[in-house]
Amino acid sequence: MTTFPHGERRLHARELVLKEAIIATGAARVRCSVRNQHGHGAELRVDPQVHIPDRFTLIVPDDDATYMAVVRWRRNERLGVQIFSNSLKD
Repeated sequence: MTTFPHGERRLHARELVLKEAIIATGAARVRCSVRNQHGHGAELRVDPQVHIPDRFTLIVPDDDATYMAVVRWRRNERLGVQIFSNSLKD
């Protein structure tokens, strides 16, 4: 059985980062920042007044990658997302 530190529910340790990114949904593009990430998810910071759908494409130029993401939690300007897949840009 897996045990976690008190209050910690993550299955994967996240690396603290500060990367600019773009949330893309249809024709809309919203700038955000990636504050921590690992191979299966990330925490994003975005203007809390902007509506972000539950599923979107996350473009991270620093990673030279595009990720499909789903929102797992929301707290003010913070979004926790699960990364379903990623692919390097052409």
